[in-house]
Amino acid sequence: MTVSVAIIGSGNIGSDLLVKIARLSSRLRVGAMAGIDEASDGLARARRLGAATTHEGVTGLVRMPEFEEVDIVFDATSAAAHRHNYEAVRAYGKTMIDLTPAAIGPYVVPPVNLDLNLDADNINMVTCGGQATVPIVAAVAATTHVSYGEIVASIASKSAGPGTRANIDEFTETTSAAIEKIGNAEHGKAIIVLNPANPPIVMRDTVFCLVEDADEKAITESVETMVAQVQTYVPGYRLKRAVQFDRVERAFVPALGRPFTGTRVSVFLEVTGAGHYLPDYAGNLDIMTSAAMQAAEHLVSRRRKVRDSE
Repeated sequence: MTVSVAIIGSGNIGSDLLVKIARLSSRLRVGAMAGIDEASDGLARARRLGAATTHEGVTGLVRMPEFEEVDIVFDATSAAAHRHNYEAVRAYGKTMIDLTPAAIGPYVVPPVNLDLNLDADNINMVTCGGQATVPIVAAVAATTHVSYGEIVASIASKSAGPGTRANIDEFTETTSAAIEKIGNAEHGKAIIVLNPANPPIVMRDTVFCLVEDADEKAITESVETMVAQVQTYVPGYRLKRAVQFDRVERAFVPALGRPFTGTRVSVFLEVTGAGHYLPDYAGNLDIMTSAAMQAAEHLVSRRRKVRDSE
């Protein structure tokens, strides 16, 4: 038995999520997709896959007969649009999984804190950079106190559509906050780079953590274990090289407002997309849709267990 879901947004992210669910999920099926461009490839593809569609956005979605059967709504639009979409959907008692950096609901990174937020009616998937790097900060923080965590997410310019470009400020703010709230770093900072290289590069992420006490073996094992957990739903996620450790002597760190002495832990990652709908260089979009589907499937599984136990 599958659970019906709806997708708002028929662009790259919504379309990739549509294809992923159709190909990979045994628990979910897309019952409806809403967009604002009647001629979009996403809506056409959804119709071919048997889903009901509307080009009238969330307003059209909630009017559709198929919406009554929907349990979960994915929002693959923009941070600004999500606020309106959430207000429209919440009145119907549906759970929303937010793939924008609007951050209305609790931040969720599946291998770190998914189980803690399954009762929320709005689950925020942070950002692509957050999904790739926050697990690493959390892995380091699981072994020692992280005074400062900084991430740099470099993505192909061609994989950054209008929604991504419109959300740059929200990306940095939401990802920085997630580094602290989920990654457990005392202070966090996020930077995104749109790389215009041709041919396009795959997503590359660098994570820097400043720690005063570094058990190199424990940190390395924790990071490698976390990478393996992410790979269960994002096969193209991998360490680019071994975890690096460098001694830091009384370097002034603006975020801390003081000199720091300790160890800089550097982790270099690469994310290659699965190529379900988007090119394989679009790992930044692939990790978002994969994390969102993982969250939805886990939510459905948990609800079934609760129902079966009653």
